[in-house]
Amino acid sequence: MSPRSLRLLPNALRLAGALALGLAFAGGAAAQEVKLRMTIWSANEAHLKLFNSIADGFKAQQPNVSVTFEPLPFDNYTTALTTQIAGGNAPDMAWIFETSAYDFVNSGALAPLSKTLSATPGYALNDVAASATERWTKDGTLYAYPFSTSPFGVFVNNDLIKQAGAKTPAELIAANQWTWPNAIATAQAVNAKTGKGGIVVRDFNYQAWQFLSSVYYGWGASPWSADGKRCTFTDKPMVDALGFVHDAVFNKKAMPGPGQNVDFFAGDAAMTVTQISRASLLPKDKPFDWDLVPLPHGQVGEYAIVGQAGVGVLKQSKNAEAATRFVAYMTNPENSAKLAQFFPSARKSMLNAETLGKTNARLTPVQLDKVVVTGISSGKLMPGHTDFARLQQMVRAGLDPVWTPQADIPAAMKAICAQIGPLLAK
Repeated sequence: MSPRSLRLLPNALRLAGALALGLAFAGGAAAQEVKLRMTIWSANEAHLKLFNSIADGFKAQQPNVSVTFEPLPFDNYTTALTTQIAGGNAPDMAWIFETSAYDFVNSGALAPLSKTLSATPGYALNDVAASATERWTKDGTLYAYPFSTSPFGVFVNNDLIKQAGAKTPAELIAANQWTWPNAIATAQAVNAKTGKGGIVVRDFNYQAWQFLSSVYYGWGASPWSADGKRCTFTDKPMVDALGFVHDAVFNKKAMPGPGQNVDFFAGDAAMTVTQISRASLLPKDKPFDWDLVPLPHGQVGEYAIVGQAGVGVLKQSKNAEAATRFVAYMTNPENSAKLAQFFPSARKSMLNAETLGKTNARLTPVQLDKVVVTGISSGKLMPGHTDFARLQQMVRAGLDPVWTPQADIPAAMKAICAQIGPLLAK
């Protein structure tokens, strides 16, 4: 998302004028056809099938309301969405990443949800963990529902690891040896023996550095202080963590380097660090023996990280009332259970392997308990900040010198803090 696009949000909202919230749902007025549009980042067939089935269920209750889902490319999703908003072509509803939650909530781009959700029979908004709604709430009002609270785990290709003569993560876990150094050693062995990729941090691609938080959180590192006011790239935990990654890439060849596109789900890597929502990419015919395990222990010991996505109603929507009703339907307990197949719910009543197993037949109770339940219960959210798009670009550029064989990491970290420090301190 460009900084300019974010700055345009409030202006775009003012240009939209007063909200037209009155729909022909009540008072005996003739019902008119309402077409709702929701932007999403996924074009995955299984995801769309699930979303469409939920939309069909809503239409059965509200025959005059239809919902379509518009996939936007993942890499520039937020930019494309804010461009639509600034151009007066906002969708009725949108999938919003946790990294830009503060921007959407604080800019006033979203319609409030709390009253509608609380008034919906059987919704049980108090079942949703308070920690999951923090980024989506302002002054006690919820502006987007965190429908996906997806922990990061490690998908494993046991066949490649065994071919390389290395211990599988399951074996390392059983021996209490599942640590980042041992994970890298396994990845290094696979690359050396098979030529395949070792371990891939999916979606990172040396651009979206926030996905590296699945690694550097294990060192207790963070890009900025808890209050968001101070740059912490120069702190020892981050310098050490990035040094570890650099060594894994350039010396041990355990992680694909810049410009190398390696897809675990195509059988081209031993392991990948990603959210469990990516389980939909696993081959249906199981051409290799796969596993799902928690993140390796880092310098801080056991840790977990969670990615989140919220669904909100855009204030520009001409059908905001109908859109809010659909969000209430889409995220009610029954549909949350269905969505949990790919997008784990933040509902406390669903945080157990038995409930999750009903819609996650491909994952074992142990996998669900150790990765999903534990991850959601104890995980830390991916980094986020106001004006995140601008910060993301500045940090990405600042990290470019790190991704070279002879990098001076402390110097690069100092330069990054010099760039983003004044912005954080505002």
